[in-house]
Amino acid sequence: MTDTTTTVTPRIPPRPTEDWTAEVDEAFSVLRAHAPGGVPADGPVERPKANILGIYAWHPDFIKGWMPFSNHLRHSTLSDRIREIAILRTTWLGYGEYEWAQHVWMSKAAGALTEAEIAALSVGPDAPDWSDADAAVVRAIDEMVTGDKLISAVTWAALEAQFERQQLIDFVFTIGTYDMHCMAFRNLGLELEPGMTGFPADHQPSAGR
Repeated sequence: MTDTTTTVTPRIPPRPTEDWTAEVDEAFSVLRAHAPGGVPADGPVERPKANILGIYAWHPDFIKGWMPFSNHLRHSTLSDRIREIAILRTTWLGYGEYEWAQHVWMSKAAGALTEAEIAALSVGPDAPDWSDADAAVVRAIDEMVTGDKLISAVTWAALEAQFERQQLIDFVFTIGTYDMHCMAFRNLGLELEPGMTGFPADHQPSAGR
């Protein structure tokens, strides 16, 4: 499978870091304050150049409301492996190329997923690499973001067999959040950064790019 980088026209381009105001810096301190072991809210200000944060930088109030929840999902009751499965399958299905590229890299760097597992996430729950338990996780994602967007009773029972209730809540909200990311960032025109590996040429939405 050959990867490519999709050309996206930004509808809201990232705000240049030199244009950030004290209000933007203060808003991003919420991100640092909620990161376990991270820099305190009053620590040195660093202005990351990630395109996704550059879009957020136009809206400090949004940052303050969004980042604590986003950080909860990043450090939730789910294992790194299950969280990354949820994010990658959801963003594959929703054509969320930026988040897919970012989390493929993160999954590999953290050792959360193997190359074979990442490839299987582009196939779905019937990929031969999955155990029955893993297949149920991937199937739940597919059921939640396609069709009537409801995890079936059979699939839910398979999830209950392996997760506690807090984990189930985090699982559902992680999928829902990244499904929303796909829609939001495709509409805003979030561009890949240099060096990011996007979707293969045969996995592109038919319109709107």
